[in-house]
Amino acid sequence: MPRICEFLGIFIYMYFSDHAPPHFHAIYGQYEAEVSIESSSVIRGSLPPRATALVQEWAAIYKKELEVNWDRARSHEPMSTIPALE
Repeated sequence: MPRICEFLGIFIYMYFSDHAPPHFHAIYGQYEAEVSIESSSVIRGSLPPRATALVQEWAAIYKKELEVNWDRARSHEPMSTIPALE
């Protein structure tokens, strides 16, 4: 499971051949959530409210890069790292 970003203790991963809809995994301490690339909403799991807001802000900024990585993952191609939230 490639780590594509890390910021403020939040780790962002994307799995090869993961199930639809397009999403990524955000892990913060003992919390984990699947987050929709399209809407930036949590579709499974949970994060604390502040971590959720930061992940959603980051996902909105880097939506295009996430979409490209999703396509790469589905094709078993190497994914690119995405800049951290500043």
